[in-house]
Amino acid sequence: MTSLNSHGLRFAFGTLTALPVRVTRWDRATARTGMLCAPLAGLLVGLLAAVPGALSLLLGSGPLLAAVASVAVPAAVTRGLHLDGLADTADGLGSAKPAGEALRIMKQSDIGPFGVITLLLVLLAQVAALFELYGQGWAHGAAGAVVSGVAARLALTLASRQGVPPARPEGLGAAVAGTVPRIGAMAVTVLAVAVCAGAGALLGGYGAVHHALAVVVALGVAQLLMLHCVRRFGGVTGDVFGALEETAATAALVVLAF
Repeated sequence: MTSLNSHGLRFAFGTLTALPVRVTRWDRATARTGMLCAPLAGLLVGLLAAVPGALSLLLGSGPLLAAVASVAVPAAVTRGLHLDGLADTADGLGSAKPAGEALRIMKQSDIGPFGVITLLLVLLAQVAALFELYGQGWAHGAAGAVVSGVAARLALTLASRQGVPPARPEGLGAAVAGTVPRIGAMAVTVLAVAVCAGAGALLGGYGAVHHALAVVVALGVAQLLMLHCVRRFGGVTGDVFGALEETAATAALVVLAF
């Protein structure tokens, strides 16, 4: 069991980040453990994003530059993998083509107009939301970056649950689709929401409720997108996972900005 957990952690960090972690096993059992550990990868990414943003603000840069710094880190830590998936998914959905043709469009290396527009709006929304949070103080911005990272990867845990089919017989989607037991996905969700609520409680007032709500809304929005992709493409792909991650991250930040 210890060996499986170790391989699962490697799978989570090796596939969901660009950190120098070598994935030593690529089987269904490892994928299941890895996707259950996905929020841990999100926690690390969120912490890494919070550090330059908070430091920038504390050094007197102002909230806009702090927000840009916090948005840039997740993109760098993943080498833009999830943003690329978001753009490809937007192109596939925007094409209005049948599933097979839409999947072919998503595999192309170029980015179409739907992808460009979606990337622009999502990144602007993330920067704008973090600008509002850092405007309230470094702790609010840092907490937002962390909660956003956790919610983003938690959405992938739910997208890997049993009953969600892959759209292709190969790729990350096929490797992880349907691997996570429903009860396991729910247990991880409850734990992650509780952790995010605890982080919000440190800010006082209704922080716990606000941060927990941000995660719940983010997961709801990501699930709606996932269901739409399953209907359009016949299942999930690695690109869809990237789109779910960025969608959940953005939704969480937008909720926290209000």
